[in-house]
Amino acid sequence: MFAPVYLDHNATTPLSEGVREAMLPWLGDRFGNASSRHEYGRAARKAVEEARAQVAAAVNAHSTEVIFTGGGSEANNLFIKGAAAFLKPGLVAVSAIEHPCVREPARQLVRSGWRCEEVAVDGVGRIDPAAFDRVLAEKPRLVSIMLANNETGVIQDVATLAKRVKAAGGWMHCDAVQGLGKVDVDFRALGVHGLTLSAHKIQGPVGVGALIVDKRVELAPLVAGGGQERNLRSGTENVMAIVGFGAACELILRGQEERSKRLAVLQEMLEAGLTGMGARVFSAGAPRLVNTSFFAIPGVDGETLVARLDRAGFAVASGSACSSAHPEPSHTLISMGVDAALARAAVRVSLGATSTRQDVIGFLTALDECLASLRTMTAVAV
Repeated sequence: MFAPVYLDHNATTPLSEGVREAMLPWLGDRFGNASSRHEYGRAARKAVEEARAQVAAAVNAHSTEVIFTGGGSEANNLFIKGAAAFLKPGLVAVSAIEHPCVREPARQLVRSGWRCEEVAVDGVGRIDPAAFDRVLAEKPRLVSIMLANNETGVIQDVATLAKRVKAAGGWMHCDAVQGLGKVDVDFRALGVHGLTLSAHKIQGPVGVGALIVDKRVELAPLVAGGGQERNLRSGTENVMAIVGFGAACELILRGQEERSKRLAVLQEMLEAGLTGMGARVFSAGAPRLVNTSFFAIPGVDGETLVARLDRAGFAVASGSACSSAHPEPSHTLISMGVDAALARAAVRVSLGATSTRQDVIGFLTALDECLASLRTMTAVAV
């Protein structure tokens, strides 16, 4: 079977062997409902609570602050909609580069009498200080700013922003899905009221995430029912996935420092090769995740290049995986003031635990060959 070199780790990551081993028993004899009172149920409950402690430890939270969800999108919706249900309608503010699962629920609140504003970013994708000042002057009730952008990899100073939101009387939420396992994520140090995590970005299973929520914050559940997860997420727990999430949190942190150093070297090699081919690397002047390079070759359509590279044996992306069905230019790049034509040329390479020096060398070779082929075709057409 043909297997392209995988360079799309910001979309999802391969399940690690350690996580798979932790999950396997829950595909067999361990099948109890965690709400049941008998031995099978008690074993399932014990496994869920052990995983809860593992997730909490990964972000310096208390286990009682961890609410398991069906993924990062659900966790983001739970905080934004759940918090809004207990607040008097006012201003909800999100950064202009948020993932759609933050922007869209914030916009939906408008139907309930809320106002929604986007906080502008500068040319490299950092929160614009003047724009943030203007939003805070309006006393927002809810603010959501992501820790690290899924396309550019830009890291925001969430701790400083959160202090200012709290001082203005608002509740602060942070989508840290892309940050966990790549940078230190500390719920206490960030000082936010809610923090979103997802397992499949850290070599865990798809379909499970968590909302870390300050117990002083009241939330209304998105799903009502039997009262699981502190009555915030009813439904029989997905024990196998939750166990995998816990294992992934424990395993990803063990080698984070060494992995980050290795990926920083690979990123430097990759981006030197890209600039040598005339590429523009977006947000190169901002603090970024060391695994993420978002670039464009002027005049070369990003979707076309991604398809060519796939056929050449390299799996990359043209932007956010959740927006791949919509070929419009990257919302993140447009918010940064990038010209729409250049934004349509954007391609994202996101490295991961399995990435090697040879993968980068091979990718650059394949990219050079793809560009030469496309230019030949263009010349013939002219």
